[in-house]
Amino acid sequence: MAIGWMKKMKSNFGASFLWLVCLIYFTQGFRSFVWTAVSYQMKDVLGLSPSASQFVVSIAYFPWSIKPLYGILSDSIPIKGRKRVPYLVIATSLSLVPWVILGSPTPMRSSRNFLTILLTLQNIGSAMADVVIDAMIAEAVRSELAAFAGDLQSLSWSAMAIGGICGSLLGGYTLSNLKIETIFLLFSVLPTIQLISCSFVSEVPSGDIETVNGKENGYLKDDMNGRPSNGNYMSHEKSKPESLRRRKNGPQHGQRQAITTKPNITEQKRRSLIARSFISIKTSIFDLCKAFKKPIILRPMAWFFLSHVTVPNLSTVMFYYQTDVLHLESAFLGNARVVGWLGLMVGTYTYNRCFKHLRLRKILMWTHIGLAVMNFLDIVLVSRMHVQFGIPDKYMVLFGSALGDAINQFKMMPFLILSGQLCPPGIEGTLFALFMSINNLGNTFGSFLGAALASLLNISSESFDKLVLGLNVQLISTFIPVAFLFLIPKDATGQASS
Repeated sequence: MAIGWMKKMKSNFGASFLWLVCLIYFTQGFRSFVWTAVSYQMKDVLGLSPSASQFVVSIAYFPWSIKPLYGILSDSIPIKGRKRVPYLVIATSLSLVPWVILGSPTPMRSSRNFLTILLTLQNIGSAMADVVIDAMIAEAVRSELAAFAGDLQSLSWSAMAIGGICGSLLGGYTLSNLKIETIFLLFSVLPTIQLISCSFVSEVPSGDIETVNGKENGYLKDDMNGRPSNGNYMSHEKSKPESLRRRKNGPQHGQRQAITTKPNITEQKRRSLIARSFISIKTSIFDLCKAFKKPIILRPMAWFFLSHVTVPNLSTVMFYYQTDVLHLESAFLGNARVVGWLGLMVGTYTYNRCFKHLRLRKILMWTHIGLAVMNFLDIVLVSRMHVQFGIPDKYMVLFGSALGDAINQFKMMPFLILSGQLCPPGIEGTLFALFMSINNLGNTFGSFLGAALASLLNISSESFDKLVLGLNVQLISTFIPVAFLFLIPKDATGQASS
């Protein structure tokens, strides 16, 4: 059954396109492999304090908060007539180069500012690739292929989950056996393969999409023998009428050519293209602002933003505590992340089976109560109350990782579903990217707030005396978003509208 499903997907989308989708999403999940090494780079090599490390991570992840910008650029400014593949090449290059530099023997690797710049560039590439591949998926399932939209999304999410599990398992093991710079170089293999794979996906220039079998799909499928198309738009010139090829390739024998007018025509086309690009950007921004100003959209997005920005994120501080005080090994922390991925899957399944029919306000209220319970477990871990009951530290960390990711999924699933319901026709992709950016920006500000709180309480690698106080502040803050649940539509439920 699975083999038949894959054959059907291949016949509709082509092996090269499906491979690229799976590879990009797998790489997104596999980032846990290298970002664990980044955490140890900041803690052990650079000697940064918990608050300083969290500040660096917050800056580095900011590019995920401006995802609509990448979408508007790729939608409005084609590169050599193509809107997706060239931007994917640029994004992949930005994802690749920083890891190569960090893995090279250079003294700049030990600079905090240089590390921040490289990590930020890498996240620009990852976020741009995420936006572009989402747009490519949306374009690939147009018209008669719309029925495969769910299949393509399931494939991409499965690839990301597998990547996350593999990255978490291998990340802890490699940290125990390899140098950090070697891990950076190993991870660069995936962006390199991704860069090569881009050349096997053929994209029709935007002005000629209608010439391919009369369909709007701008990505050329593999041929009947399963071989990928060669990526060269000129290979499809043969399918055009002879008269069209003559006009494109110039005059034939015996025909005149007005050489003196060619520069004017070229300049006119260039100016026309620039004008259309600016008009397209202006229209996209105007449509976004117009849609976002509607209370039905603005109010719930304001709640999701507040739910992150009002709660200080102390995850980096807890990482320092687990490694410096509890002396948990990197291999164990990697396994804990695997348990976290499994918890995420269980949370998704449980939500779909038992909770999606409930009203969103109720789901989100109980989700924040669950997050408060998770914060209390961190307080128990740091205050060592569990020791008197004979519970090992590792069990507390494993249970917290699994339960925390499962509970967070009860918040993420309604967000994704509500975002899909709120997107008006015509700008679904860009507006959804804006929603995700707002969510990511809230997470970034919450991380900044956590770094500020850790700095204010003078929490450092040598002193965690006030960490319990910081966790209590986090616990109390978790209930603040509950007071603003009136911003969520009263009748909205946790399932997609039919």
